[in-house]
Amino acid sequence: MSTVPDPQPVHTTSAEPADGTDRPGIEFGVVRPPDEQAHRQAVARHDGLTKPAGSLGRLEELGVWVAARQGTCPPRPFDRPRVVVFAGDHGIATNGVSAYPSEVTAQMLDNILTGGAAVNALAANAGAGVRVVDMAVDGETNRTISAHKVRKSSGSLDVEDALTAQQAHDAVAAGRALADEEIDSGADLLIAGDMGIGNTTPAATLIAALTENEPVAVVGRGTGIDDAAWMRKTAAIRDALRRARRVVDDPLALLRTAGGADIAAMAGFLAQAAVRRTPVILDGVVVGSAAMVAEELAPGAAQWWLAGHRSVEPGAPLVLEHLDLRPVLDLDMRLGEGSGAVSALPVVNAAIRVLAEMASFAEAGIAGPTAHEAAGASPTDAAG
Repeated sequence: MSTVPDPQPVHTTSAEPADGTDRPGIEFGVVRPPDEQAHRQAVARHDGLTKPAGSLGRLEELGVWVAARQGTCPPRPFDRPRVVVFAGDHGIATNGVSAYPSEVTAQMLDNILTGGAAVNALAANAGAGVRVVDMAVDGETNRTISAHKVRKSSGSLDVEDALTAQQAHDAVAAGRALADEEIDSGADLLIAGDMGIGNTTPAATLIAALTENEPVAVVGRGTGIDDAAWMRKTAAIRDALRRARRVVDDPLALLRTAGGADIAAMAGFLAQAAVRRTPVILDGVVVGSAAMVAEELAPGAAQWWLAGHRSVEPGAPLVLEHLDLRPVLDLDMRLGEGSGAVSALPVVNAAIRVLAEMASFAEAGIAGPTAHEAAGASPTDAAG
């Protein structure tokens, strides 16, 4: 798998303020497709393994998917999978759209740093490292995680932009830099996680804007809100959408208007991972909203992403359909943190081992399939 950045710019975006003043732009390199030869070799290899064709279902598809992204068959087990949790508070949380107060964000970051969160346990199970990045937490955090911080809390998107044009640029650039840093340090699989009270409100706004849906189609219960909070959340998204729809064709401006520093950084992170030909497992609805914008920042990036799970948030199926991704797991999860994605990693690892370690019919001295069986379905690259 190549990890050399492609310096050729493919897509330049702006974050133009409503008053038309000068704004910063940002560029991403060309996203090159996965390795088609490795894909074909993986399909052929599966056809010769000691099992009926297609009998391991999606495990076969997932193994082929990894082989194509690594550019080799058989694929290799991931040596250094990394979870990067992007944290930020959102001004809309003060409107009562969450069941928890904003101060929980900083408290949960401490919990992750000390290894006590769900993502820590699940990452340990999957052999992945965890990193936390404070992009916009409303308060002081440990200096080891706040180097990329662009502000304290994003704006209340129902009445104001979430970010300034410069902050949107800086957040996306930070995400891009973080992807480069992790890949240059040896990461061969990336997972983006989210942590922030109120973050499903901007996520739902972005999803509604990019899929041309109304608020009621994307508003979920988030942290477990009651009916009154659900109505407040729906109204906030409705108000934010009025402005977001005006800039829906400009991804950086969309992040400025209706995203947040954490979501903007995730978008840059996911886009750059694809530019660097590094596979990603996506998490739930917040990461999904960032992924939709990342696909606009770096067209073709979704080829490098695997959907880890299907969140129960209403916007999640819209994300999967928009990006043409099929989830690995469906466990009724909605926590965030990268928890659903890292839960899928052991399944992906199992798919790698099947393709790499199973014996062929010839190696095992077992009679191969009949002509009829050999003509059956082969694994396809539908894993994403």
